Amino acid sequence: MQSGPREIVTPFRPIPLDVPEGMAPNEFFNSAENLNDLVNNNGLLQNPEGLLLYRKALGHSNEFDTSIIYNTSQSILDPLGRPVRRTQVPEPVKHVWNRMNQVIVEYMLERYADPDETLVLAGEASLDATWPLTSPGVPSIRMLHNHFIVFNKAQLRTAPLADINNPNLTDGGQHSLFQVYMREVYREFFAGIDLQILKPCEEGSCRIALTGYPQGLPSWEIQGGVAALKEIRFWKEYDTLLKGFIDFYRSFFSQVSTRNAAMPRDIYFPDLVENKLLFNNDFLMTAKMVRARCIHDAKYANAIRWQPAFKQLIYRNDAGKLIVTISQNSIGNAITELLGVVVNRKPDANAYARAEPALIEQLLEVRRRLVEADLGEGIATPHWDAN
Repeated sequence: MQSGPREIVTPFRPIPLDVPEGMAPNEFFNSAENLNDLVNNNGLLQNPEGLLLYRKALGHSNEFDTSIIYNTSQSILDPLGRPVRRTQVPEPVKHVWNRMNQVIVEYMLERYADPDETLVLAGEASLDATWPLTSPGVPSIRMLHNHFIVFNKAQLRTAPLADINNPNLTDGGQHSLFQVYMREVYREFFAGIDLQILKPCEEGSCRIALTGYPQGLPSWEIQGGVAALKEIRFWKEYDTLLKGFIDFYRSFFSQVSTRNAAMPRDIYFPDLVENKLLFNNDFLMTAKMVRARCIHDAKYANAIRWQPAFKQLIYRNDAGKLIVTISQNSIGNAITELLGVVVNRKPDANAYARAEPALIEQLLEVRRRLVEADLGEGIATPHWDAN
């Protein structure tokens, strides 16, 4: 069978929400009013830390699909002032959030034990406020949330190949910017970070054979598998990778913006940045190239995410190992497309209704386990009760 990205159709039930006249949909979706609807119609569980588990009304997969959002819509009314990445979350909240992640991933791997049958992933994305709210591609809910998704591989095998020039798969050219011009310095920089549970994968060994993705991204095997997710050390290393990525990204685009710029403030690994980046000719020559193009190509310059933008996820590879990867996401590919799955959502209430009972049954079982672990209390909606 030919390897390549696949495009699947995922039916959904149209959402009966009226966007006020004069507002763009993604402006409304950032509002407290919309989040209130999300809680009341799709909420599964919430806790005092402000973490909300909910059913994805516009999901990626009807096999299994849920999210946790750090719901600050009532406490931080400015959408641009809300936490949008793990490093901005208060430690007590992150502690609970990590435990919720561990419980849900463990359930997914228990329920979907065969890597030949299903593609399992969990991860989150940057939602940085680097574009106007009305710009295409700006996240519809500018609050930190993550995804837990399972795809049936039989569906992927029969799905048509996706267009490899889809900008969400190519990352708008920014992905190749890192890989083509700074591949070695990028890997050398990460090699300088102290990791014990996460072990770098050999190139190509972590790819999903069916799709051929992820492509070119540095990846790390979680030594110890799902059991390692119960160790706080793992989650600290998961954050460490993100901090390293943020340092690299900020250092690079500060050089793009201003020739010979000083090291950005609040760098996590200043010695690594100084020794591996700011004295590296390939790194600085690439910044010069991008800076020159920005000066002469307004469309290119407008597309750049000047602040760190990324997708970070845990997924299971074909050998059944858990892998962590992080994208250099300057444009905006969807989290599933990092693994070569393009989701085409289509309104079809009848098709969704056929998949809904099995999906809800699993989500309620996940909720039961979270409640049992003292990670929140159930929410009653018109579709399910609170217990």
